[in-house]
Amino acid sequence: MENIEKLYVEYANLIENYIFVITRDRDLSEEVMQETFVVAINAINKFRGDCEIFVWLCSIAKKILYKRLKKNNSKKIVSIDDIELEDKKQVEDEYIKNSSKLKLYKALQNLDANTKEVMYLRLTGELTFKEIGSILNKSENWARVTFFRGKQKLNKEDII
Repeated sequence: MENIEKLYVEYANLIENYIFVITRDRDLSEEVMQETFVVAINAINKFRGDCEIFVWLCSIAKKILYKRLKKNNSKKIVSIDDIELEDKKQVEDEYIKNSSKLKLYKALQNLDANTKEVMYLRLTGELTFKEIGSILNKSENWARVTFFRGKQKLNKEDII
């Protein structure tokens, strides 16, 4: 039981942030993280040790996420009445700040799947290239090269 608690304390935030990088939905990230640990606890005897425990947990989380997304293939609709505008100036500032992020995220959608995932993990997940390579079952150097090439593609489009 102690080992499970250690795993949770050490990796819960990392797993939640990993899923948040993919979904941009904090609530969904937390739910997937919790479900990941439930699955991991039940399957801990199946862990062979072929990879780091963090990589194993990320693969469980990713499978859970994709299963949920496939099951709930619908988008949330938020009513304008549910949104409260606190301060017009604050909203305008936030809009300007986010418009460049939006431009970046739109440009990332035009990249191939591997490059897009590496870029998301590096830019928003702030993971090291070694961690990215490990999560995607590739080398650290592959992650570096993929990120570099992704940056070059975005530079050609004047995004970065």
